Amino acid sequence: MRVRIGIDLGGTKTEALAIAADGGELWRRRVASPSGDYPATVALIVQLVAAAERDLGATATVGVGIPGTVSPATGLVKNANSTWLIGRPFHADLAAALGRPVRLANDADCFALSEASDGAAVGRPVVFGVILGTGVGGGLVINRQLLAGANAIAGEWGHNPLPWPSDDERPGPPCYCGRRGCIETFLSGPGLAADHGGGLTAADIAQGTDKAAEAALARYDSRLARALAHVINIVDPHAIVLGGGLSQINRLYRNIPRLWGRWVFSDRVDTQLLAPKYGDSSGVRGAAWLWNLDEAGT
Repeated sequence: MRVRIGIDLGGTKTEALAIAADGGELWRRRVASPSGDYPATVALIVQLVAAAERDLGATATVGVGIPGTVSPATGLVKNANSTWLIGRPFHADLAAALGRPVRLANDADCFALSEASDGAAVGRPVVFGVILGTGVGGGLVINRQLLAGANAIAGEWGHNPLPWPSDDERPGPPCYCGRRGCIETFLSGPGLAADHGGGLTAADIAQGTDKAAEAALARYDSRLARALAHVINIVDPHAIVLGGGLSQINRLYRNIPRLWGRWVFSDRVDTQLLAPKYGDSSGVRGAAWLWNLDEAGT
């Protein structure tokens, strides 16, 4: 039996999933992440892989999605929200602990790969996956192959400036990256809450229960349309799939395609804006899909 194991390592939870060659789920487990403890993080992944293989009676390939990426220059983790991974040789340490090759990718990349492989965008040649949550990230998949890039940052659109800003959007809110006006500062959940300014959470604002919430959502529509139009002008994907908590705002799938044509350099826009098929399970599925069919264990 060919088996792939995917691990989605988050700041608060870690999920493991084993899938068959056709993508069918074979085994799943979710546990608390050992926040701040690097050795325990490595040990937890080893334990999850061992448990899955024991229960399934198969040796599997292992892919891991992390909230950061591995620097091609140093082999060390960078840009990770789970800060205890930063500067660590996580890829090498996992491979040594498991006694086999391991593939790592950014969690937004894993989301995009999942939705392009057998999710909402299956069959589309070029897919851009978007995370709209506590942060804003993205991943690019071409013909079911994840594009990492020379610096391992392909798809990191959240740290580009908001395009075509109005005067009252300049210079924009400060971002943790040290700049101002990043897309993430406008389109993340905290960004939406700050823009509303009424002490509500993004989930509350999404209900649009008062004029202030509706006005904040209208500004969000415009900003997301501009940000995605910028992606379309550069990448021209066949489909864009939204993920993260804010992807559950249904109005986005109606409003954004109506708006983005104003900024797309084309006579019409054929790119589809899609809701995710697997929701918050896409990350762990994408980690498993980091291995091709002919590479899966038996």
